[in-house]
Amino acid sequence: EENLVESGGGLVQAGGSLRLSCAASGFRIWNYAIGWFRQAPGKEREGVACIAERNESTYYEDSVKDRFTISRDDAKNMAYLQMNKLEPKDTAIYYCAAHRSSGCVWMVLKAPYDCGGQGMQVAVST
Repeated sequence: EENLVESGGGLVQAGGSLRLSCAASGFRIWNYAIGWFRQAPGKEREGVACIAERNESTYYEDSVKDRFTISRDDAKNMAYLQMNKLEPKDTAIYYCAAHRSSGCVWMVLKAPYDCGGQGMQVAVST
């Protein structure tokens, strides 16, 4: 069974950092693009960051550029989201997802993905 599990979320003060991890099981991520989404209360789910297979390209939503960094370790079957300079507006449930494509256009176009995690809470206090 294909599965993604997120970890590393929690409560942090504004200006702080968190590193989210996404562990894949039941499949290998090497030929998948990996994305991170978030959904704040009362808002639609939005794509935050994506990394293409073979690290060929990345995509970041405008509000997280220069603060968040997405990475992947195909040997460990893991992906990560380093979040720095966190702001209260970053508070949301964060999800990782895998899409069997070579790039990140699927995230920009809000296309369905092949596998997604259950999500975890990130809360940023003032």
